[in-house]
Amino acid sequence: MNSPENPLSMSSSVSWTETSDTVSRRFFFNPDGHFSVKVLDDSRPIVHKVAESFVNQFFPSGFPYSVNEGYLRYTQFRALQHFSSAALSVLSTQSLLYAAGLRPTPAQATVVSWILKDGMQHVGKLICSNLGARMDSEPKRWRVLADVLYDLGTGLEIFSPLCPPLFLETAGLGNFAKGMAVVAARATRLPIYSSFAKEGNLSDLFAKGEAISTVFNVLGLGAGIQLVSTVCSSMQGKLVVGPVLSIIHIYCVSEEMRAAPVNTLNPQRTAMIVEEFLKTGNVSSPADLRYKESLLFPGRLIKDAGNVKVGRDLRKAIKPSRLKELKEIFPNEKFLLSCGNSWTDMVLEHNASGEDALRGWLVAAYAKGEDSVSEQNFQPAYEKMKSVMPSLLPELQAKGWHTDRFLDGKGIRFGF
Repeated sequence: MNSPENPLSMSSSVSWTETSDTVSRRFFFNPDGHFSVKVLDDSRPIVHKVAESFVNQFFPSGFPYSVNEGYLRYTQFRALQHFSSAALSVLSTQSLLYAAGLRPTPAQATVVSWILKDGMQHVGKLICSNLGARMDSEPKRWRVLADVLYDLGTGLEIFSPLCPPLFLETAGLGNFAKGMAVVAARATRLPIYSSFAKEGNLSDLFAKGEAISTVFNVLGLGAGIQLVSTVCSSMQGKLVVGPVLSIIHIYCVSEEMRAAPVNTLNPQRTAMIVEEFLKTGNVSSPADLRYKESLLFPGRLIKDAGNVKVGRDLRKAIKPSRLKELKEIFPNEKFLLSCGNSWTDMVLEHNASGEDALRGWLVAAYAKGEDSVSEQNFQPAYEKMKSVMPSLLPELQAKGWHTDRFLDGKGIRFGF
């Protein structure tokens, strides 16, 4: 006997209508699972309509329910960051042209800015492209460093009129730094946007983010033209306004990164998860950890998590005479641990996942004595780890962590 068909599966979508005093909307789920809203009747004041139109134009569909926590704060600082960066670029371009012996108008400075960005930038791009694995592991850190490099390059361009004989050297070095910044900023964009994509809406997030960036870049260019026409018409004015814009720029990108709840496991986040779990018995979510992460020094060792360091060569981390013994202590595991004077080395097999790294981290943390990790404690610590992992792993995944991969940034793994 055939079972009755699910009535929901027979329809192309699931929908309903909500009506209030001023507006009537139709809500529906498309067959692909995406959520959409259509306004059927709207008698609201024009201000409310404009506000909703703005949200629809510059924010993902279904906002705020379609994105993870922190997206609004991220967007606010991203807009201000692009505004200050664009204004700063106008100042630097005009300074470069003065240093080259030209006397451009503000409008001319804006036009030629698209030409002067080439040259040495390509060299910087090629060098920075070799650091992609590190950017996967620490996208926040490299995003901040990208803007520091960008402002450093821009600063060299602004100061170039102070030393006209060194114009080519100053301009070349500035464009070199900006080339590295461009690659780092673009390479880290995807993991940052991915951390906010709650419903698989990555393309929508990316498109709306670029829309906001474009608007505030244009506004920033307008502000920059106004500045070079007034308070920044002299070198003294540029030396005052330039650093102020740079400080605003770096502060905004730092706040952007703090707002992003990146949910992939890397050394810093894994150590923080283990530390919190051992102290409180709770599992932190990506949103819980985002403001605790170190943006500039992510490689710091965490004592309560076993002082674990990942990514050293196997031959440097573990003595060859110890390999067989360690494999017997950790049978069928994709990690090995070795105690050093100041830290515990963990080396991973080439196909180790985030779960494997977490297992090794827990062993190191459980093996910790009063001052340091003791290899004598590896066996009881290993047994304790195996007893807690069956309950810990589902809780991690329920909190939104991706445990199927581990991004250590070094790319150094081993295999037998």
